[in-house]
Amino acid sequence: MNGAESLVATLLGAGVDVCFTNPGTSEMHIVAALDRSPQMRCVLGLFEGVVSGAADGYARMAGKPACTLLHLGPGFANSLANLHNASRAHTPIVNIVGQHATQHLLHDTPLRADIEAIARPYANWLRTSSSTSEIASDAIDAIVAARTAPGYISTLIVPADFAWSEGGSVKALPTLTAPRRPDTNNIERVAAMLKSGLPTCLLLAGNALYGAGLAIAGQIAAVTGSKLLAPYPFARMERGAGTPLVERVPYIFEQAASMLKGYRNMILVGADAPRAYFAHPTKGTVPTPPNCEIQVLANPDEDYTEALNLLADTLQGPRAASSTIFTKKAVRPPVPQGAITFPGLAAAIAAVLPENAVVVDEAMTSGRGLMEATAGVGPHDWLANTGGSIGIAMPLAVGAAVACPDRCVLCLSADGSGMYTLQALWTMAREGLNVTTVVYANRVYGVLKREFSSLGIGDPGPRALNLFEIGHPDLDWVSLAMGMGVPATRVSSLETFCTALRNGFASDGPTLIQVDV
Repeated sequence: MNGAESLVATLLGAGVDVCFTNPGTSEMHIVAALDRSPQMRCVLGLFEGVVSGAADGYARMAGKPACTLLHLGPGFANSLANLHNASRAHTPIVNIVGQHATQHLLHDTPLRADIEAIARPYANWLRTSSSTSEIASDAIDAIVAARTAPGYISTLIVPADFAWSEGGSVKALPTLTAPRRPDTNNIERVAAMLKSGLPTCLLLAGNALYGAGLAIAGQIAAVTGSKLLAPYPFARMERGAGTPLVERVPYIFEQAASMLKGYRNMILVGADAPRAYFAHPTKGTVPTPPNCEIQVLANPDEDYTEALNLLADTLQGPRAASSTIFTKKAVRPPVPQGAITFPGLAAAIAAVLPENAVVVDEAMTSGRGLMEATAGVGPHDWLANTGGSIGIAMPLAVGAAVACPDRCVLCLSADGSGMYTLQALWTMAREGLNVTTVVYANRVYGVLKREFSSLGIGDPGPRALNLFEIGHPDLDWVSLAMGMGVPATRVSSLETFCTALRNGFASDGPTLIQVDV
């Protein structure tokens, strides 16, 4: 068994059975091992940022890591923007990066790079294999590190000569360490805050926003009158009829400060305290009021569900839902008609979104009001951009669709951010993924334009506008999508938008809808 075969067999034995990849010459023996291992699903991305974003989306929905396979330093460097987002989401990912054969490094050939230096900012675990015999144990260590709570990125660099040499073996995954138990002192302090009668909110992150964690958080909110909030950059949220109502802290500082101004207590469940994304010459950084006490219930490496369970037991109240916390039944707006408007687009999505859909949202400007409009529709999951690096929506949708082949995926992107990783459309077509991509074509970096105007330095002049506006020429997303094998249409009314959405959801493969806004 050579090192490449050892690597692939060990990954499969440890439950890592999806590989998102854009390989190169130094990885050919690993590719050959993958070719002989049909249990591993290999998904090709035409750009490494698609590969890393897809691995992120897969793990968010599958609850376990995929691996990536990337080519040397330059190929790995292309993946970093979406690895930044994944690191902020605490997404478990195992990166496999090829390296030149050890005896070839001395020749300083064009693709030689310091891969460890490139990887270090976004690798909580990092290692270059030192021999063929060590590759399997290195892979196990990478998987264990990635799956350590709350989830991390591991990067294993495999020299080509160790991949092609004999002497490999297969290692088994040990029993994974459970997340740390929460501090009982924190639980007592939080219980006292909830019993104080002061306006209190719980800011939830990670698996406190879906599954058992969210259900318990909803019960706590129901019996204490507290509110459930999520940070603006959350990884995954379970929403819709029958799930606890969670409000998202707005991105815009003034809106966040307005939402939080009445709270005297804030309880953090895996989340960081809110702060502005960027500094401002006149505005503050912290949107919570000065008299708001902030208390941690569970740190990121602790068991959120256990912390919430222990808190509920400490409160000694009935675990029952309240109509102010839970949406009792699905409430859909009527199908809207008329000209395209932002509220109308939000209502249209709410009117036709299938139950159990996965919504991938990177429409900061054009998607305003969408979460409010869909709060009462059927159950669904919502994935967001956690790190602020744009170009995540389409790759994230690829990964979510691979993880959840029986669910419809709705991908919401702007035209500017979509251009970062539009190659994901080709992967959707090749894999036959049921992803309906909506591109809001406003032909502008809307957030940048608003941020410029908010600084008090006047409106952007023609030279500044030339850096924010992306028309001239206008991007033709219908042609771009169809050129990569994705059926596409441009809509001009709310009626045609609803029809296109329905057709997309009913399709067996990907579709794209361009909405000019």
